[in-house]
Amino acid sequence: MLTKINDIQNNHAYSKVIPELFANWEETIIWSCLDGTMGDIYVKDTGDPVSAMAVLGDFCFFAGKPDPELVGFDTEDRPDYLIMVPQTEEWGKLIEQAYSDRARKTVRYAIKKEPDIFDYARLKSAVDSLDPSYSMKLIDEELYHYCRANLWSRCFVSLYPDYKTYKKLGLGVVILKDGELVSGASSYSTYREGIEIEIDTREDYRRRGLAYACAAGLILECKKRGLYPSWDAQNKWSVALAEKLGYHYDHEYTAYEVFCNRA
Repeated sequence: MLTKINDIQNNHAYSKVIPELFANWEETIIWSCLDGTMGDIYVKDTGDPVSAMAVLGDFCFFAGKPDPELVGFDTEDRPDYLIMVPQTEEWGKLIEQAYSDRARKTVRYAIKKEPDIFDYARLKSAVDSLDPSYSMKLIDEELYHYCRANLWSRCFVSLYPDYKTYKKLGLGVVILKDGELVSGASSYSTYREGIEIEIDTREDYRRRGLAYACAAGLILECKKRGLYPSWDAQNKWSVALAEKLGYHYDHEYTAYEVFCNRA
């Protein structure tokens, strides 16, 4: 039997033990779940949990003693596709056993979280040098709905169920060409001290420096608001873009792309 915990900090039974299970794991998605901003924590209902699972959007992190029930969790709101991240090799083996050929082992790249490392003048220059045929805007209510209506840009706002929530928690910058959204950088998720960046460019506008300009614009907006713009890379292209913006590579880690409900 799994128990979902929405408010770790005010739950005396779990307020210390759950954070300890995820200690030294610098992932903002986990922090979002722990600080109650977004996402959920699941534990076995034993009264003395030794393992836990943090779930937010497409991501699922497993910590503590490997437990097959947590790995095989099935809730009404579980996505069909998840990126499962094991804390240890033992967790990884359980994922492979539970999902077999529906789980694809991959490598992701962690980027260091270092406040005040950015050259803000350089980032501003990147924004100012944007070709005048393009325009850069913050995501407002109209653009929020535009993002949701298009498959490629939906991830910019998908974890915020309505504009009111996005306005309160989210932050994003997009580039428009002739009134059409062609590139963007936005908060995939939010935690108490910052955001996790999601970035993409429409396929027919890639390799024009738009992602770099958007990311630079978003980092500048985060600075204004006292937020940290966290970056986690899916591939080496993302690592290279992060380093161009001023971030530093940290380490690679194992993840599993899991198609939970595929027959």
